[in-house]
Amino acid sequence: MEDPERVIATEHYGSQESWKYLLKDGRMKRQKDAEDSRLAGNSISGVFKSVFLPQGYPESVSGDYLQYQIWDTLQAFSSSLSGTLATQASLRGAGVGNQEATVAAATITWILRDGTGMLGRILFAWLKGSKLDSEAKKWRLFADILNDIAMFMEIAAPHFPPFFTLIVCFAGIFKSIVGVAGGATRAALTVHQACRNNMADISAKDGSQETLVNLAGLLVSLALIPLVTDNPLLTFILFFFFTVLHLFANYKAVRSVVMETVNEARLSIVLHQYLLHGQLLTPVEANKKEPVFLSFRRTVPIKLGVRLGDIVKEPGELELALKNNSKPYLIGIKNGTVCVCLGSDASVHDEIMAACQALCLSTVLHNGFSLDGALKQLSITRDPWELVSQSHKMIDEIFQTFLKELNKAKWQTDRTLLDWNEWRVEWSKKRS
Repeated sequence: MEDPERVIATEHYGSQESWKYLLKDGRMKRQKDAEDSRLAGNSISGVFKSVFLPQGYPESVSGDYLQYQIWDTLQAFSSSLSGTLATQASLRGAGVGNQEATVAAATITWILRDGTGMLGRILFAWLKGSKLDSEAKKWRLFADILNDIAMFMEIAAPHFPPFFTLIVCFAGIFKSIVGVAGGATRAALTVHQACRNNMADISAKDGSQETLVNLAGLLVSLALIPLVTDNPLLTFILFFFFTVLHLFANYKAVRSVVMETVNEARLSIVLHQYLLHGQLLTPVEANKKEPVFLSFRRTVPIKLGVRLGDIVKEPGELELALKNNSKPYLIGIKNGTVCVCLGSDASVHDEIMAACQALCLSTVLHNGFSLDGALKQLSITRDPWELVSQSHKMIDEIFQTFLKELNKAKWQTDRTLLDWNEWRVEWSKKRS
């Protein structure tokens, strides 16, 4: 009598394929799962996934990875075509095809453009480098808008020969800013997407996807170039079309990102919803409400991690800052700005608490009496130091519950993307 065939082990490669090991008559054989065999009929699809998607996809990446990459691919394709139009215009403006133009003049123009771009890159990284982590979505979208402006300037530059060098130099500065902001924010998004600390793999596969898209863009460009040569009107029409597509795809890409770490904007949205309605938003809900455009609206600014001297000007003010306050941070309102001075022993939870309190004070100062819920009581107080003192009481009452709700809603509270400066202070806790 033959031994019945039985399964002695199973194995799977992520969620892509699964196998089982069968034992019969003392022999072992490996067989693909029946369900998996029906689904994995297309080997081309498997090869495509292994070449262009991170290992372990989709388990190894965040849930928003695929949607983001689809929109990112579309924006890269349209940007590649716009770049072709801009490059052609720049070459024509530099003298390619013009018998009167000299090699020296074209070389000087290119050197000036590249040189000013390098200076712009250094200056922007110095001024805004620390903001790119905390507001990655805003700066990502800003970079792409600026890139389109730079390409428009390059296309328009040949029509203004006396100012050609000046225009392309400004375009070079803009493109260098795009390089810094785009590269840095892409790195921040890669950190978010890497669920298994596989940032290098995700970054490498993103490079492969972008290379494939650029290759497709080059092939389409070969058909476009003969059409737009010596046809400025068609060049501008096509550029306008590709730019609209580029900006729309970028907006959808940034909107599709769901970050579980709090920055100032997301924390403000979640906190105010909690204070006004007692409801704590999930990361998906809060990210939908998060603004993705850089705002120039007049609000009460918040500075995190300032020097003690920015809050306290005299010993009496230190006593006022410590009233009702046993926390490892100090808060003060100076020159219409809410300033937070962080102690050297403050934890991540203390940082979140300090940011919550600062957001409450900023809202009260900005909106005045048109408030509801827990903030309404604060809005009655007019003296800045008394307002700070009352806010300490309020945050003591609500924060621990708020923090528990954050954890329950799957927010990450072990790290933040709040824009803290590096000043840390130690002070005497004694109060008279």
